[in-house]
Amino acid sequence: MTESITVFVPNETAAVSLGANEIAEKIGAVASNKKGQVNIVRNGSWGMSWLEPLVEVAVGDERIAYGPVAVDDVDGLFTAGFLQGGEHALKLGPTADIPYLKKQDRWTFRRCGLIDPLSVTDFEANGGFSGLKKALASGPEHVLEQVKMSGLRGRGGAGFPTGIKWQTVASAQGEQKYVTCNADEGDSGTFSDRILMESDPLTVIEGMIIAGFAVGASKGYVYLRSEYPLTKQIFSKALTLAREQGWLGNDIQGGGFSFDIDLHIGAGSYVCGEETAMLESLEGKAGVIRYKPPLPAIEGLFGKPTVVNNVVTLGSVPDIVAFGGAAYDEYGVGRSKGTLAFQLAGNIKRGGLVEKAFGLTLRELIEDWGGGTASGRDLRAVQIGGPLGAYFSAEQLDTPMDYEAFAAVGGMIGHGGIVVFDDTVDMAAQARFAMEFCAIESCGKCTPCRIGAVRGVEVIDRILANEQRDENFTLLNDLCDTMIDGSLCAMGGMTPFPVQSALKYFPEDFKK
Repeated sequence: MTESITVFVPNETAAVSLGANEIAEKIGAVASNKKGQVNIVRNGSWGMSWLEPLVEVAVGDERIAYGPVAVDDVDGLFTAGFLQGGEHALKLGPTADIPYLKKQDRWTFRRCGLIDPLSVTDFEANGGFSGLKKALASGPEHVLEQVKMSGLRGRGGAGFPTGIKWQTVASAQGEQKYVTCNADEGDSGTFSDRILMESDPLTVIEGMIIAGFAVGASKGYVYLRSEYPLTKQIFSKALTLAREQGWLGNDIQGGGFSFDIDLHIGAGSYVCGEETAMLESLEGKAGVIRYKPPLPAIEGLFGKPTVVNNVVTLGSVPDIVAFGGAAYDEYGVGRSKGTLAFQLAGNIKRGGLVEKAFGLTLRELIEDWGGGTASGRDLRAVQIGGPLGAYFSAEQLDTPMDYEAFAAVGGMIGHGGIVVFDDTVDMAAQARFAMEFCAIESCGKCTPCRIGAVRGVEVIDRILANEQRDENFTLLNDLCDTMIDGSLCAMGGMTPFPVQSALKYFPEDFKK
């Protein structure tokens, strides 16, 4: 009997959009016609989006990569003997040796691409549930201590220390507490939440269970954006598998702790990425922000103490508990501890996810990993932190990637999304887009955001029409200051960041 050969074809949104499903089907069909036995594993993504669909073949102890593969390449791959690691124009060699991947600091994403996302056996064989087992054996106080020791900060944007947030919820009075996972990944140029949930969903589930155990919560909710249908499909199956195999639900693994998770789908509102608007939506209300205080850690979902973290934050926790907070603290610089999944998008040659310790420079990410602009033209601007993030000029590329260094120059790392623009970009148009985006997406609760963004578009239009330029420049700056100081949440409070940075670093574009 011929031994079955394992072929990995990613079941991840970017790869699927480029034909991964059809490639998997054709590989199976061609192998069958040739009387060969192929075991096709639908793994997740290694994060090398520029190489998708990336097809791998298990040859001995290595996985040989080919990519980016199209359906029309499959016949040629078989002819070249790719099942035995044969030479072909698309051959990249051992996956683990691809420089883009090899030079990373894989912590949260270490299983992404490596395993079958919907195999509990595969997950456990690669360290999955080790953190949860240790948590259940060592107790809530030990977990809280390790998370605080790690220096982990929220990876959703604000960068608030996770351990302090969890300690607040743990210390709050309440018979019922909740853990919520904000997977409403709406920032431009961001996809790390999606890749983690599609490629290693069980690690997010494990992180939520550990959070629940640490703070005394018995129920969790994942708030997932509606634009991620494949993520919903994969994560739903992962929840079912975890329940079936005793890792979720009542009396988890006989340890006396019970915790379950519901998956909730949003309805396309950007502002529901803000924690209190998300909680309102989870309660079945309109996604409108709440006044703070009280903080969600004290009065959150249904008025109960609630942990609100994003996907990558929760996904980082299991190994922090498994290996110890000190191991995570060894990565990074200053108060920016650990790693972050930086996402390269826009006009970039090698777009994808790069998990690295804080401290490398923006230039290193864009040039060493991204390979510069896709167009080959000079880089002119980079936006970091989503549509409300500040623009950086080419002269600022040596800024180190850490929270405090970015804050010092008026920027924010946020969710780690990096969008690159070449020298053809119109920065006045980008500034106008920021105001227009806010006008469309504002929840409408506060006047500076609801009205300020509308007026901002009008003022920029008057500047571009050469109407009373000096007076309108002054008015625009005053309006930005009002939005920053007077808005109730980051939607209005941060919209001026891209506008002010465009005015500061690219003033010539407003004089056309």
